[in-house]
Amino acid sequence: MQTTTIRPAPRDIAILLFDRFSNHCLANAVEPFRAANMLSRKELYRWQFVTWDGTDVVSSSGLPVTPGTRLADHPGGDYLFLLPSYGYAGETGPDKLVALREAARRFTALVGMDCGAWLMAAAGLLDGHRATIHWDEIGRFAETFPEVDTVEDRFVRDGDRITCGGATTTFELTLDMIRRQHGPMLRLEVAALFMHGERSDLLDPLLRPTSAQRVDAAVALMRRHIEEPLPLAAIAGQVGATQKTLEGLFKKSLRMTPRTVYRRLRLREARRLVKHSRLSVAEIAVRCGYQNASAMTRAFTEEFGLPPRDLRMRGERTP
Repeated sequence: MQTTTIRPAPRDIAILLFDRFSNHCLANAVEPFRAANMLSRKELYRWQFVTWDGTDVVSSSGLPVTPGTRLADHPGGDYLFLLPSYGYAGETGPDKLVALREAARRFTALVGMDCGAWLMAAAGLLDGHRATIHWDEIGRFAETFPEVDTVEDRFVRDGDRITCGGATTTFELTLDMIRRQHGPMLRLEVAALFMHGERSDLLDPLLRPTSAQRVDAAVALMRRHIEEPLPLAAIAGQVGATQKTLEGLFKKSLRMTPRTVYRRLRLREARRLVKHSRLSVAEIAVRCGYQNASAMTRAFTEEFGLPPRDLRMRGERTP
């Protein structure tokens, strides 16, 4: 009996843009999804730009964007992202708020980026929900919309309402979405592609880095020391934690031990070299921190389901 593998449908995203939107914020929303598609060799996400009336918009930095359709004509999907302009308060006319409420019924969840929460709240779509907004507007937002539980946070999830406060937090939100939907390793690979977590200042204990920042910084150290792996105690020390604390942070954030994450990062580098270089398996083993090719081949086969030579021979771009 022949069996077929059914791939899950891509998550459909509509991004509602306004004139003078933040291009930085838009890139931080879309690029992680593009990277997830590329790294997985699957269409995990697909998106379309929309506007109120279907006409072109121009970012605050002068980048023009031609939308695929107007909001009212979009059939709906998994997420509606709202990316308003600096003049967001002028986008709250009755007709637009009605259109936004109607659109909300066609999407599983709404995501307010930057000051997108303001439009959501004005339309009554955040009543009784926790939410955040660009921190410059936290006070005024809380006073204007007392029915919203306003909190200062990087991003906030409350059921089918998601809000974040700016460009950097949008990037963190999309990474979190990838982690929740496709696992921590894909999230780490996407973060690595953009060198997320590579900032050395996160290792300064005077800055009181968060748990997530410590994990990202530890993963960044692992990526920089693939050929000669660092002891876990040394990594923990460099991010201002004990090894026991670091293990707890990894288990809570990634549901894996630091040792498992380190091994999988090294094996993914080995897979990249197998597919995109002419190095021998023995050379790849050395470059990925293994003492011999046999040990790496066993670990590689366990991780990816086939040995390095078979993957190279098949020319297969497996996720």
